[in-house]
Amino acid sequence: MKKAKREREGSFHSKILLFGEYGIIQNSMGLSIPYDSFKGKLAYQGVDSPTANAVTESNASLHRFADYLKTLQDKGELLVQMDLVRLFDDIEKGIYFESSIPQGFGVGSSGALVAALYDEYALDKIEAEQINKKGLKDLKKIFSQMESYFHGTSSGMDPLICYIDLPVLIKSKTNLDTVELPADKAGQGAIFLIDTGRPGRTQPLVQYFLERCEHQDFREMCREKFIPYNDQCIKDFLKGETKSLFANLYHLSYFLLENLEPMVPKLFRDVWKRGLDSGAYYLKLCGSGGGGFILGFTEDLEKAKEHLGEHQIKVIKRF
Repeated sequence: MKKAKREREGSFHSKILLFGEYGIIQNSMGLSIPYDSFKGKLAYQGVDSPTANAVTESNASLHRFADYLKTLQDKGELLVQMDLVRLFDDIEKGIYFESSIPQGFGVGSSGALVAALYDEYALDKIEAEQINKKGLKDLKKIFSQMESYFHGTSSGMDPLICYIDLPVLIKSKTNLDTVELPADKAGQGAIFLIDTGRPGRTQPLVQYFLERCEHQDFREMCREKFIPYNDQCIKDFLKGETKSLFANLYHLSYFLLENLEPMVPKLFRDVWKRGLDSGAYYLKLCGSGGGGFILGFTEDLEKAKEHLGEHQIKVIKRF
Protein backbone atom coordinates (compact mmCIF):
# COMPACT_ATOMS: atom_id res chain seq x y z
CA MET A 1 0.00 0.00 0.00
CA LYS A 2 1.56 3.24 -1.16
CA LYS A 3 1.13 6.08 1.34
CA ALA A 4 -0.08 9.52 0.38
CA LYS A 5 2.57 12.23 0.39
CA ARG A 6 1.08 15.65 -0.16
CA GLU A 7 1.48 19.27 0.74
CA ARG A 8 -1.84 20.39 -0.66
CA GLU A 9 -2.70 23.13 1.87
CA GLY A 10 -6.35 22.13 1.89
CA SER A 11 -6.56 21.75 -1.90
CA PHE A 12 -7.88 18.63 -3.59
CA HIS A 13 -6.84 17.62 -7.09
CA SER A 14 -9.22 16.46 -9.78
CA LYS A 15 -9.18 12.85 -11.00
CA ILE A 16 -9.39 10.86 -14.21
CA LEU A 17 -11.02 7.45 -14.46
CA LEU A 18 -8.80 5.85 -17.07
CA PHE A 19 -10.89 2.68 -17.23
CA GLY A 20 -14.12 1.51 -15.64
CA GLU A 21 -16.77 4.08 -16.55
CA TYR A 22 -20.19 2.41 -16.24
CA GLY A 23 -18.51 -1.00 -16.04
CA ILE A 24 -17.86 -0.46 -12.34
CA ILE A 25 -21.64 -0.49 -11.85
CA GLN A 26 -21.54 -4.04 -13.28
CA ASN A 27 -18.61 -4.97 -11.00
CA SER A 28 -15.88 -4.60 -13.61
CA MET A 29 -12.37 -3.47 -12.77
CA GLY A 30 -11.51 0.22 -12.73
CA LEU A 31 -8.40 2.37 -12.67
CA SER A 32 -8.58 5.96 -11.45
CA ILE A 33 -5.73 8.44 -11.08
CA PRO A 34 -5.28 11.93 -9.59
CA TYR A 35 -5.00 14.77 -12.09
CA ASP A 36 -3.20 17.81 -10.74
CA SER A 37 -4.03 20.24 -13.56
CA PHE A 38 -7.21 21.19 -11.68
CA LYS A 39 -7.92 21.57 -7.97
CA GLY A 40 -10.38 22.98 -5.47
CA LYS A 41 -10.52 24.01 -1.82
CA LEU A 42 -12.88 25.51 0.76
CA ALA A 43 -12.29 29.25 1.13
CA TYR A 44 -13.71 32.55 2.28
CA GLN A 45 -14.11 35.42 -0.15
CA GLY A 46 -10.97 37.51 -0.47
CA VAL A 47 -9.17 39.84 -2.84
CA ASP A 48 -8.43 37.09 -5.37
CA SER A 49 -11.84 35.41 -5.15
CA PRO A 50 -14.10 34.88 -8.19
CA THR A 51 -16.98 37.23 -8.87
CA ALA A 52 -19.51 37.85 -6.13
CA ASN A 53 -22.15 35.90 -8.08
CA ALA A 54 -19.91 32.82 -8.33
CA VAL A 55 -19.14 32.93 -4.61
CA THR A 56 -22.82 33.38 -3.71
CA GLU A 57 -23.85 30.51 -5.98
CA SER A 58 -21.21 28.19 -4.52
CA ASN A 59 -22.17 29.17 -0.97
CA ALA A 60 -25.85 28.47 -1.69
CA SER A 61 -24.92 25.10 -3.22
CA LEU A 62 -22.95 24.22 -0.08
CA HIS A 63 -26.00 25.12 2.02
CA ARG A 64 -28.20 22.72 0.02
CA PHE A 65 -25.63 19.96 0.33
CA ALA A 66 -25.36 20.57 4.08
CA ASP A 67 -29.16 20.30 4.35
CA TYR A 68 -28.94 16.90 2.63
CA LEU A 69 -26.25 15.71 5.05
CA LYS A 70 -28.26 16.97 8.04
CA THR A 71 -31.35 15.11 6.87
CA LEU A 72 -29.35 11.88 6.72
CA GLN A 73 -27.76 12.56 10.09
CA ASP A 74 -31.13 13.33 11.73
CA LYS A 75 -32.42 9.99 10.43
CA GLY A 76 -29.36 8.20 11.80
CA GLU A 77 -28.40 7.18 8.26
CA LEU A 78 -25.28 9.26 7.64
CA LEU A 79 -22.31 6.88 7.48
CA VAL A 80 -19.90 9.35 9.05
CA GLN A 81 -20.42 11.74 11.92
CA MET A 82 -19.80 15.30 10.84
CA ASP A 83 -19.63 18.61 12.66
CA LEU A 84 -22.61 20.04 10.80
CA VAL A 85 -23.10 22.80 13.36
CA ARG A 86 -19.70 24.22 12.42
CA LEU A 87 -20.39 23.63 8.72
CA PHE A 88 -23.64 25.63 8.83
CA ASP A 89 -21.88 28.33 10.85
CA ASP A 90 -19.12 28.56 8.24
CA ILE A 91 -21.70 28.70 5.46
CA GLU A 92 -23.34 31.65 7.22
CA LYS A 93 -19.90 33.29 7.32
CA GLY A 94 -19.66 32.94 3.54
CA ILE A 95 -17.54 29.85 2.92
CA TYR A 96 -17.53 28.57 -0.66
CA PHE A 97 -15.70 26.04 -2.83
CA GLU A 98 -12.94 27.77 -4.80
CA SER A 99 -12.27 25.47 -7.73
CA SER A 100 -10.58 25.37 -11.12
CA ILE A 101 -12.17 21.95 -11.82
CA PRO A 102 -14.71 22.30 -14.66
CA GLN A 103 -18.15 21.02 -13.70
CA GLY A 104 -19.64 18.25 -15.81
CA PHE A 105 -16.35 17.39 -17.53
CA GLY A 106 -15.72 14.00 -15.88
CA VAL A 107 -12.72 15.05 -13.81
CA GLY A 108 -14.22 15.06 -10.32
CA SER A 109 -15.63 18.50 -9.53
CA SER A 110 -18.17 17.09 -7.05
CA GLY A 111 -15.63 14.51 -5.88
CA ALA A 112 -13.17 17.18 -4.83
CA LEU A 113 -15.92 19.06 -2.99
CA VAL A 114 -17.01 15.94 -1.11
CA ALA A 115 -13.38 15.20 -0.21
CA ALA A 116 -12.86 18.75 1.06
CA LEU A 117 -15.99 18.68 3.23
CA TYR A 118 -15.09 15.28 4.67
CA ASP A 119 -11.54 16.42 5.38
CA GLU A 120 -12.68 19.58 7.16
CA TYR A 121 -15.84 18.49 9.01
CA ALA A 122 -15.78 14.70 9.54
CA LEU A 123 -15.30 13.60 13.13
CA ASP A 124 -12.80 10.74 13.67
CA LYS A 125 -12.00 10.85 9.96
CA ILE A 126 -9.86 8.29 8.22
CA GLU A 127 -6.58 10.08 7.54
CA ALA A 128 -5.41 9.88 3.93
CA GLU A 129 -1.77 9.54 4.97
CA GLN A 130 -2.47 6.40 7.02
CA ILE A 131 -4.85 4.72 4.59
CA ASN A 132 -5.05 0.92 4.32
CA LYS A 133 -7.26 -1.49 2.36
CA LYS A 134 -10.02 -1.43 4.99
CA GLY A 135 -9.85 2.35 5.10
CA LEU A 136 -10.20 2.52 1.32
CA LYS A 137 -13.28 0.32 1.44
CA ASP A 138 -14.84 2.31 4.30
CA LEU A 139 -14.10 5.66 2.65
CA LYS A 140 -15.54 4.49 -0.68
CA LYS A 141 -18.81 3.61 1.06
CA ILE A 142 -18.96 6.95 2.92
CA PHE A 143 -18.14 8.94 -0.19
CA SER A 144 -20.66 6.98 -2.25
CA GLN A 145 -23.43 8.12 0.08
CA MET A 146 -22.23 11.72 0.18
CA GLU A 147 -21.72 12.15 -3.57
CA SER A 148 -25.05 10.52 -4.41
CA TYR A 149 -26.54 13.92 -3.61
CA PHE A 150 -25.08 15.24 -6.86
CA HIS A 151 -25.64 12.31 -9.23
CA GLY A 152 -28.47 10.21 -7.79
CA THR A 153 -26.04 7.31 -7.50
CA SER A 154 -22.26 7.23 -7.03
CA SER A 155 -19.54 4.61 -6.70
CA GLY A 156 -17.66 6.90 -4.30
CA MET A 157 -14.50 6.56 -6.37
CA ASP A 158 -14.16 10.19 -7.43
CA PRO A 159 -14.06 11.62 -3.89
CA LEU A 160 -11.79 8.76 -2.82
CA ILE A 161 -9.16 9.58 -5.46
CA CYS A 162 -9.46 13.30 -4.76
CA TYR A 163 -9.03 12.65 -1.03
CA ILE A 164 -6.07 10.24 -0.99
CA ASP A 165 -4.41 11.70 -4.12
CA LEU A 166 -3.14 8.30 -5.29
CA PRO A 167 -3.98 5.96 -8.18
CA VAL A 168 -6.45 3.26 -7.17
CA LEU A 169 -7.10 -0.09 -8.82
CA ILE A 170 -10.66 -1.31 -8.37
CA LYS A 171 -10.74 -5.09 -8.67
CA SER A 172 -14.40 -5.29 -7.66
CA LYS A 173 -16.92 -3.24 -5.69
CA THR A 174 -15.41 -4.51 -2.44
CA ASN A 175 -11.76 -5.05 -3.45
CA LEU A 176 -9.59 -2.02 -4.16
CA ASP A 177 -6.05 -0.90 -3.45
CA THR A 178 -3.59 1.82 -4.34
CA VAL A 179 -1.32 0.96 -7.24
CA GLU A 180 1.87 2.15 -8.93
CA LEU A 181 1.47 3.38 -12.51
CA PRO A 182 4.04 2.66 -15.22
CA ALA A 183 6.62 5.45 -15.34
CA ASP A 184 6.28 8.09 -18.04
CA LYS A 185 8.58 7.48 -21.00
CA ALA A 186 9.67 9.80 -23.79
CA GLY A 187 8.05 7.61 -26.43
CA GLN A 188 5.62 8.29 -29.25
CA GLY A 189 2.59 6.96 -27.34
CA ALA A 190 0.32 9.11 -25.22
CA ILE A 191 -2.89 9.36 -23.28
CA PHE A 192 -4.66 12.66 -23.84
CA LEU A 193 -7.84 14.64 -23.25
CA ILE A 194 -10.08 16.30 -25.83
CA ASP A 195 -12.30 19.14 -24.59
CA THR A 196 -15.77 18.86 -26.14
CA GLY A 197 -16.53 22.42 -25.07
CA ARG A 198 -19.70 21.61 -23.20
CA PRO A 199 -20.49 19.90 -19.88
CA GLY A 200 -22.15 16.51 -19.62
CA ARG A 201 -25.07 15.60 -17.36
CA THR A 202 -24.14 12.62 -15.21
CA GLN A 203 -27.45 11.68 -13.57
CA PRO A 204 -29.62 11.11 -16.69
CA LEU A 205 -26.83 9.17 -18.42
CA VAL A 206 -26.28 6.91 -15.41
CA GLN A 207 -30.05 6.39 -15.23
CA TYR A 208 -30.07 5.48 -18.94
CA PHE A 209 -27.35 2.90 -18.37
CA LEU A 210 -29.14 1.41 -15.36
CA GLU A 211 -32.36 1.11 -17.37
CA ARG A 212 -30.51 -0.69 -20.16
CA CYS A 213 -29.04 -3.05 -17.57
CA GLU A 214 -32.58 -4.18 -16.73
CA HIS A 215 -32.61 -6.01 -20.07
CA GLN A 216 -30.93 -9.40 -20.01
CA ASP A 217 -29.45 -9.16 -23.51
CA PHE A 218 -27.65 -5.94 -22.64
CA ARG A 219 -26.37 -7.34 -19.32
CA GLU A 220 -25.03 -10.38 -21.14
CA MET A 221 -23.34 -8.19 -23.75
CA CYS A 222 -21.66 -6.20 -20.98
CA ARG A 223 -20.55 -9.38 -19.25
CA GLU A 224 -19.24 -11.03 -22.44
CA LYS A 225 -17.67 -7.99 -24.17
CA PHE A 226 -17.62 -4.68 -22.31
CA ILE A 227 -16.23 -5.93 -19.01
CA PRO A 228 -13.59 -8.30 -20.47
CA TYR A 229 -12.26 -5.58 -22.81
CA ASN A 230 -12.19 -3.05 -19.98
CA ASP A 231 -10.49 -5.39 -17.52
CA GLN A 232 -7.87 -6.54 -20.01
CA CYS A 233 -7.05 -2.92 -20.90
CA ILE A 234 -6.26 -2.26 -17.24
CA LYS A 235 -4.07 -5.35 -16.96
CA ASP A 236 -2.22 -4.49 -20.17
CA PHE A 237 -1.73 -0.87 -19.16
CA LEU A 238 -0.31 -1.70 -15.73
CA LYS A 239 2.04 -4.32 -17.24
CA GLY A 240 3.14 -2.00 -20.03
CA GLU A 241 1.97 -4.44 -22.72
CA THR A 242 1.27 -1.83 -25.39
CA LYS A 243 0.40 -4.11 -28.33
CA SER A 244 -2.25 -5.99 -26.39
CA LEU A 245 -3.50 -2.75 -24.79
CA PHE A 246 -4.28 -1.14 -28.14
CA ALA A 247 -5.91 -4.28 -29.49
CA ASN A 248 -8.28 -4.26 -26.54
CA LEU A 249 -8.71 -0.47 -26.67
CA TYR A 250 -10.04 -0.83 -30.22
CA HIS A 251 -12.73 -3.26 -29.06
CA LEU A 252 -13.57 -1.15 -25.99
CA SER A 253 -13.84 2.06 -28.04
CA TYR A 254 -16.00 0.30 -30.66
CA PHE A 255 -18.31 -1.13 -28.00
CA LEU A 256 -18.84 2.28 -26.41
CA LEU A 257 -19.68 3.93 -29.74
CA GLU A 258 -22.04 1.16 -30.82
CA ASN A 259 -23.83 0.46 -27.55
CA LEU A 260 -23.60 3.64 -25.44
CA GLU A 261 -24.12 6.20 -28.19
CA PRO A 262 -25.98 8.76 -26.00
CA MET A 263 -22.81 9.04 -23.91
CA VAL A 264 -20.75 10.04 -26.96
CA PRO A 265 -21.36 13.73 -27.84
CA LYS A 266 -22.98 13.99 -31.28
CA LEU A 267 -20.35 16.36 -32.67
CA PHE A 268 -17.60 13.86 -31.79
CA ARG A 269 -19.09 10.62 -33.11
CA ASP A 270 -17.41 11.05 -36.49
CA VAL A 271 -14.14 11.92 -34.75
CA TRP A 272 -14.55 8.78 -32.62
CA LYS A 273 -15.20 6.62 -35.70
CA ARG A 274 -12.30 8.21 -37.58
CA GLY A 275 -9.95 6.94 -34.89
CA LEU A 276 -11.35 3.43 -35.10
CA ASP A 277 -11.10 3.38 -38.90
CA SER A 278 -7.58 4.82 -39.09
CA GLY A 279 -6.04 3.26 -35.98
CA ALA A 280 -4.35 6.62 -35.34
CA TYR A 281 -6.03 6.89 -31.94
CA TYR A 282 -8.84 5.32 -29.93
CA LEU A 283 -11.31 7.31 -27.85
CA LYS A 284 -13.25 6.39 -24.74
CA LEU A 285 -15.42 8.08 -22.17
CA CYS A 286 -13.93 10.21 -19.41
CA GLY A 287 -16.52 9.86 -16.66
CA SER A 288 -20.18 9.58 -17.62
CA GLY A 289 -19.79 11.21 -21.04
CA GLY A 290 -22.34 13.31 -22.87
CA GLY A 291 -19.86 16.18 -22.98
CA GLY A 292 -16.90 17.31 -20.90
CA PHE A 293 -13.63 15.62 -21.74
CA ILE A 294 -13.05 12.57 -23.92
CA LEU A 295 -10.06 10.31 -23.28
CA GLY A 296 -7.76 9.41 -26.13
CA PHE A 297 -5.03 6.79 -26.50
CA THR A 298 -2.47 6.71 -29.30
CA GLU A 299 0.73 4.88 -30.18
CA ASP A 300 1.88 7.87 -32.26
CA LEU A 301 0.99 11.29 -30.87
CA GLU A 302 2.01 13.26 -33.97
CA LYS A 303 -0.08 11.00 -36.19
CA ALA A 304 -3.05 11.39 -33.84
CA LYS A 305 -2.70 15.18 -33.96
CA GLU A 306 -2.78 15.10 -37.77
CA HIS A 307 -6.00 13.06 -37.79
CA LEU A 308 -7.64 15.15 -35.07
CA GLY A 309 -7.04 18.34 -37.01
CA GLU A 310 -8.49 21.38 -35.25
CA HIS A 311 -9.28 19.57 -32.00
CA GLN A 312 -6.97 20.69 -29.21
CA ILE A 313 -5.60 17.90 -27.03
CA LYS A 314 -3.99 17.90 -23.61
CA VAL A 315 -1.46 15.13 -22.99
CA ILE A 316 -1.72 13.55 -19.54
CA LYS A 317 0.77 10.66 -19.88
CA ARG A 318 3.51 9.57 -22.30
CA PHE A 319 4.78 6.06 -22.98
